Amino acid sequence: MSENKYDVTVIGSGPGGYVAAIRCAQLGLKTAIIERYPTLGGTCLNVGCIPSKALLDSSEHYHQAAHQFAEHGIQVSDLKVDFKQMVNRKRGVVEQTTKGIDFLMKKNKIDVHTGHGSFKDKNTIVIDDGKNQKEITTDKTIIATGSKPASLPFIEIDKKRVITSTEALELEAVPKTMIVIGGGVIGMEMSSVYARLGTKVTVVEYLDHIIPGMDKALGKELLKVMKRGLGVDFHLSHKVVGVKANAKSVTVTAENKKGEAVDFKADYCLVSIGRRPYTDNLGLKNVDVALDDKRRIVTDEHLETSTSGIYAIGDVVKGAMLAHKAEEEGVFVAETIAGQKPHINYNLIPGVVYTWPEVAGVGYTEEQLKDKGVAYKTGAFPFKASGRARASMDTDGFIKVLADQTTDEILGVHMIGPRIADLIAEAVVAMEFRASAEDVSRMSHAHPTFTEAMKEACLAATENRALHV
Repeated sequence: MSENKYDVTVIGSGPGGYVAAIRCAQLGLKTAIIERYPTLGGTCLNVGCIPSKALLDSSEHYHQAAHQFAEHGIQVSDLKVDFKQMVNRKRGVVEQTTKGIDFLMKKNKIDVHTGHGSFKDKNTIVIDDGKNQKEITTDKTIIATGSKPASLPFIEIDKKRVITSTEALELEAVPKTMIVIGGGVIGMEMSSVYARLGTKVTVVEYLDHIIPGMDKALGKELLKVMKRGLGVDFHLSHKVVGVKANAKSVTVTAENKKGEAVDFKADYCLVSIGRRPYTDNLGLKNVDVALDDKRRIVTDEHLETSTSGIYAIGDVVKGAMLAHKAEEEGVFVAETIAGQKPHINYNLIPGVVYTWPEVAGVGYTEEQLKDKGVAYKTGAFPFKASGRARASMDTDGFIKVLADQTTDEILGVHMIGPRIADLIAEAVVAMEFRASAEDVSRMSHAHPTFTEAMKEACLAATENRALHV
């Protein structure tokens, strides 16, 4: 096989792309990966999941020091934010993480090509690094080019006053005021970061609730906590109709549900209304790869596109735009190419919001079960009744379990509280094995732990017999 001839080529090195490449290499396929940016890792590792979690953790440490340490008997004087150091630490985390991907590529003998990849034909990919072009040939291709921040037609994102999450991770100082357009996951996480550090945050959301797509009880609780604990102002059922910026501030105009115009003014406006698939300039027409009306790549049940031998995964295909969903799809496609029979249960891919308290859900929401006409029962347990939560002063939130009325099989689990991003894994494991609420309620959970709330919620769902409420 020639140097530039591959069994599989992956376009894009985010979590879906680099995991797909690793799995292909593990399966004995000669593999290449193409990345248009200087560092591997895609949006998630460079300007998304990883850096945002670094700032979320740093800001939460500060918030605890300012508001909880005294109660713990820890006296702190002259407390202040060194925001430049906070951002520098975030950059260090990103650098260490992306270098880890470099190591994994070398370890698995995956060739890395830097530049923008596009199809010349089904088996030929052109790589343009801005100075030179080269071509590689490939038997199979996996498109994993991810997504970009979405906007509205009338909003000009100048990256100075009107910004996306990318710029919000690189501000030079903590702003006094910020308007956040969008009450989704990104909006809530970035609102948390800056509100903790002292920014007066105003959230403007078109819907009548936040974190859409998750169980509505979670959004209701998160709204209450962010209002009370962080002082965030929420304006729900408001349609943004205009955004105007000058050198020092930005004004957002919205219409409330009565149709009245309302103006909001702040130092910055963060536009966080979701993301769009990045399918631009890939030469898809050259290989007859079809797109849907949202410019997502159309795939079949094997994640193969309309052209055989070309696959697509992650944010460029339908479904939730989640890094771990992309990873599962990357492994799925690699094993499919190798002739195996992998499987993904999309209903059991959890969603997580890394605010504090954290939020997570898996399976069906209560609203979905009602729409489907499924007979179900509910069990819930509040963290204010948890001894471990009282010890750590993390008593906001609850765990809610939805189980089939007849069989007791767990159909959905929805959580808001401490360390929920980790706790949700227990629900995923239980549901993967089609456990009943009683199954989990009879498992021993260490005491005192946050996970006891899962046991108690299952007890409540089984026979309404939670022990500690």
